Amino acid sequence: MSKVSYLTKEGYDRLKSELDQMKNVERAKISKAIGEAIDQGDLSENAEYDAAKDAQGMLEAKIAKLEATLGNARILDDSDLDTSKVLVLSTVKIKNKANGMELVYTLVAEAEANLAQKKISVTSPIGSGLIGKSVGDIAEIKVPNGTIEFEILEISR
Repeated sequence: MSKVSYLTKEGYDRLKSELDQMKNVERAKISKAIGEAIDQGDLSENAEYDAAKDAQGMLEAKIAKLEATLGNARILDDSDLDTSKVLVLSTVKIKNKANGMELVYTLVAEAEANLAQKKISVTSPIGSGLIGKSVGDIAEIKVPNGTIEFEILEISR
């Protein structure tokens, strides 16, 4: 059984576009490179051919993984999101109890995580530690350096 991926509509569309790019553009480039390498003659000692075949294998693996992700995707709608507790697509304002620093993150699926955009995966240590918590709760999150306590200050869409 494959793992279900929960994505926003935008995330789904981005991954679909990436898949189309791989299938329609990248495959053609690699095919052309393999053809040119074959035209050079002896394949047993042809580094260009070996490199192109390796690139083809990696691309096909990426395509298969992306197809599986999209095939098992469930598109989430945040319009009726429950803000009484932290869920996928929740935007959460948290406070580090040790240093008083406040942070705001949106919890998203692994495929959409982007720390620069303040989007963290629900499977990350912080994301999984926040799931199910309510405003006022303290989340004890295990990180490589120990345990950090975060207070949930606000939950929104």
